[in-house]
Amino acid sequence: MYKNYNMNQLILPLDLEVKLQKNDIAFHIHHLVESIPREAFAPFYQETGCPSYHPKMMLKIILCGYTQSVFSGRRIEDLTKDSIRMKWLAQGYEPSYRTINRFRIHPQMQELLRQCFVQFRCQLVEEKLIDQQAIFIDGTKIEANANKFTFKWKKSIEKFQTNLIEKSNRLYEQLLEEQVIPAIARENEEELSVQELEIIVSKVEEVVDDYTAKIETSNDTQERKQLRSQRKTPKQIVKQIHDWITRKKVYQQDLELMGERNSYSKTDRDATFMRMKDDYMKNGQLKPGYNLQVATENQYTLAYDVYPNPTDTKTLTPFLETITDQYFELPKYIVADAGYGSEVNYQNVLETHERIPLITYNMYRKEGKKKFQQDPSKTNNWPYNEKTDSYTCPNEKQLTYQYDASRKDRSGYIRTFKVYQCEDCLDCPIRSLCTKAAEGAHRKLYVNTKWEQQKSYIRQKLSEPKTAEIYRQRKIDVEPVFGFLKANLGFTRFSVRGKSKVKNEIGLALMATNLRKYAIREW
Repeated sequence: MYKNYNMNQLILPLDLEVKLQKNDIAFHIHHLVESIPREAFAPFYQETGCPSYHPKMMLKIILCGYTQSVFSGRRIEDLTKDSIRMKWLAQGYEPSYRTINRFRIHPQMQELLRQCFVQFRCQLVEEKLIDQQAIFIDGTKIEANANKFTFKWKKSIEKFQTNLIEKSNRLYEQLLEEQVIPAIARENEEELSVQELEIIVSKVEEVVDDYTAKIETSNDTQERKQLRSQRKTPKQIVKQIHDWITRKKVYQQDLELMGERNSYSKTDRDATFMRMKDDYMKNGQLKPGYNLQVATENQYTLAYDVYPNPTDTKTLTPFLETITDQYFELPKYIVADAGYGSEVNYQNVLETHERIPLITYNMYRKEGKKKFQQDPSKTNNWPYNEKTDSYTCPNEKQLTYQYDASRKDRSGYIRTFKVYQCEDCLDCPIRSLCTKAAEGAHRKLYVNTKWEQQKSYIRQKLSEPKTAEIYRQRKIDVEPVFGFLKANLGFTRFSVRGKSKVKNEIGLALMATNLRKYAIREW
């Protein structure tokens, strides 16, 4: 006996909701999107033209596709025809892949995703899945949708630009000496601008035109030949200056696009070349990518942003501002690894945000080891006399305070140092181990008092049982999120170009990981 199966019998359509399991992820997507305020969907409303699909429905099916590791607009379109949960979320509508792709790169999509994360966090707080005591911050690099060999490097452009400036200045001086052109009013004596080069080329073109006119009016063959010979050099100069003008405009545009970056890709101008962890060629190849920063708690992503700089150090300050302005108030503890440990970051967390940084610095673990603490060559181990404001080196010589010095880094932050100098290093038996200064010069010691105080504060905080326990939680809180994103969800490369579109796509992917984790908690 078989169960009734008849393809020729009409079966009335049933509500697809009854075919979904009780804790299906579609229900969580539905409740999350429905919790977003109606005002967030207002910018998508159109009063003219064909009625558009409701933005709630579009957001639901795209999120659902991402939770199933489907990132292509065409495949999401196919799911609306095949998947029961997608049919229920779309309520029978089947938007085309073009409509799906246009929606997820819409300028208002960022605000919609921000509301998603805000509402999701409120839900976690209500259900007591997070305690709001600390946030865990970390970053990962994700490859951009750009050609690996379409790079432009800042150092190369600056080098070419310098050569161009030198050549154009030499040519201008030569033309003045030979009285080919008159002197022009210059804004900058060191460099000829594009407008000044255009003036020079117009003057040289007048010389060429003058030769041409003489050639046309002359009937003497020998004279015409001589005039053409004399015209040859100015014509070459005109061609060369036109080439310089074109190149100079390109260099200026490239440097504007880069800003503070060291490179960019010609196929995705917002992407920067970075060293990725996935180095299949084992040659340290740089690839175009974005630095993704996330803030998590209990393995849920609560805030995110993307940055063009390869290192994490310079991302903490703007990321904390983004969290404060767009997502939620910062909790008491800010937890991150040694990649974020710097003087400016500690100052920002302690003074600007008035929070406690549980962030190690590069030498934190080494300084705690017995071998480091017993090494006399390390200046950290040199005795300090507060009364005389001096240090004692391993050779029992005094390093006394001399003067203050300051250094400015690329971002404009100024560090202040106290400079100490040894009284006598000439006949020191351990000089080679202590300093690399030239013979006859005495050892100098630069001490950043503020930095040393910050390091001492961090060591004290991480030695306390409560804060040490919070910091130990970092590895099992923020690191798994990247594992879920790349290994479980399969999101390892962007499929769109441009920072705004990239931010939308990674927001959808991170919310998809949140929903997957949230959905399986009761299973």
